[in-house]
Amino acid sequence: NGAAFSKARRGQSSQDSTRWHVVRKFLGLISTHNIPVYLIDPLILGLVDKDIEQIRSSPDGPSPECKYFCAPRDFTTFALLDKTWKHDVGLFKTAEKMGFQWLKIINKDPRLDGMDDLSGMEIPLHYIFKLASHAIHLVVFYERSGNFLWHGPLRLKQHMDRKFVPFRKLHFGRYPGAYEKPELLLVSIDDLKVQIPKNPSSFLEEMSHSRFLECRYREARAFFQLYPDDASLDAVEFRKKAKSLLHLAAGTLNNLGVKFWLSSGTCLGWYRQCNVIPHSKDVDLGIFIRDYKADIIPAFQKAGLPLKHKFGKVEDSLELSFQGEGDVKLDIFFFYEEDDHIWNGGTQAKSGKKFKYLFPKFTLCWTEFVELKVHVPCETLQYVEANYGPEWKVPVKTWDWKSSPFNVQDNGIWPIDEWDNVIQIY
Repeated sequence: NGAAFSKARRGQSSQDSTRWHVVRKFLGLISTHNIPVYLIDPLILGLVDKDIEQIRSSPDGPSPECKYFCAPRDFTTFALLDKTWKHDVGLFKTAEKMGFQWLKIINKDPRLDGMDDLSGMEIPLHYIFKLASHAIHLVVFYERSGNFLWHGPLRLKQHMDRKFVPFRKLHFGRYPGAYEKPELLLVSIDDLKVQIPKNPSSFLEEMSHSRFLECRYREARAFFQLYPDDASLDAVEFRKKAKSLLHLAAGTLNNLGVKFWLSSGTCLGWYRQCNVIPHSKDVDLGIFIRDYKADIIPAFQKAGLPLKHKFGKVEDSLELSFQGEGDVKLDIFFFYEEDDHIWNGGTQAKSGKKFKYLFPKFTLCWTEFVELKVHVPCETLQYVEANYGPEWKVPVKTWDWKSSPFNVQDNGIWPIDEWDNVIQIY
């Protein structure tokens, strides 16, 4: 029905209709090869989101004009789940017959890049199909062990044609990204049937915070050559408990919609050795105070983690500690933002003394840690150096939270009449 539709679109420039025709051809190409793709183009999803109710309610709604796929842009971006396609060469032969030029971007598979194996097997990360003045960017998503989807960066190899398309205008590929598995919806837009994320606005929100950092396996291996890993029964046991505590904490906070990240020793373990530090004895998480919710404590208690202590108050130096299995505890530090730095507080119960730990400002990235998709500070090195100083690579067994941290400052003392409120031990 392309012809009928073209008639309905009088007044559109030929450039506009070229975009629509290229998308239509591409959708035809992948449907002949039974490849399920879905639309993740931020520009088009933004337009679709404005009309989402109307689009949902009229699955076949003939739209009188080409409103979405004719919008000015250089690319249209689709996603492909790796496991739904067997990377069949036939697709490219058909594509060439249809007039497409194509480019395949491969890179190392990080899922094999574990501690024991830098196997370096390469996998397809991105495809670009170009026709006339428009191009389709197909982003390949892979499932990771934290039960989330990951896409890789787009890095051109030496011999590749850098002018093939305006690569800098691509919406995906500057960094790797992590996403939840989306629920999809089959809709008809501009007379083309296409799958889209069921909730485009939450997908777009997720996209703006999707940057993913891989754990530094190579550096971790070098670390363990200098400092062999503790393989004692105690260490194995502690790591197992820490992992299940982290899974429980992440589940609890995610259900509340509270953003958190790996902090202190847990962050150092991820960054330095891709694992929990066996002598750390606790799991540390950070939360911005603006994300604090009163239901955090009851939610943890309901999850079977009793409150061990609560120091400070929402306005100042709040920290919570919950008792996990055995002697493993979960410490949650709340972070306060100032103009040029971020800080969290500490309290000494017996003296009422207050401490402050200063960090440079940071943003949050995703990573995969103990089979979990979790946040870490994107500027991890600055964060870890602030906390542990330039010698952070050297393991320290004896650590005093009041004096060892590189960034600790005295912060006065709690007034005695507040002690009942700001120093609560259970």
